[in-house]
Amino acid sequence: MLMPKRVKRRKQFRGTMAGKALRGNTLSYGEFGLVAAEPAWIKSNQIEAARVALTRYTKRTGKVWIKIFPDKPVTAKPAETRMGSGKGTLEYWVAVVKPGRVLFEIGGVAEADAREALRLAMHKLPCKCKIVSKADLEGGVS
Repeated sequence: MLMPKRVKRRKQFRGTMAGKALRGNTLSYGEFGLVAAEPAWIKSNQIEAARVALTRYTKRTGKVWIKIFPDKPVTAKPAETRMGSGKGTLEYWVAVVKPGRVLFEIGGVAEADAREALRLAMHKLPCKCKIVSKADLEGGVS
């Protein structure tokens, strides 16, 4: 699973996911991409499942770029624990995704194969997404 090698602080505030993605909203490597249509926290195991779906369908032809990284720690307290006694322990890592963010890019495969592979990867993710091509995204996602 993806996770940072080291972090400055072990636990983070939850934060907000208001607004659209200002960065990472253009296709910079491949011809086709998967763009988030709603805000979400995407876990590291969901990113890995989508990556496996992409590479399996394309039979490792072409190239896949992962444009998000899970660098936010999420904590949870054990079940049936009383209130208080501090914040819970680290459970998993998430990538904070805003609408318009490019999640995956794919290149070097036919358009039909790329769209089907991205469709399969989309089902592994917790947010609504859309498949875009480089021609669609000339000026970024509106």
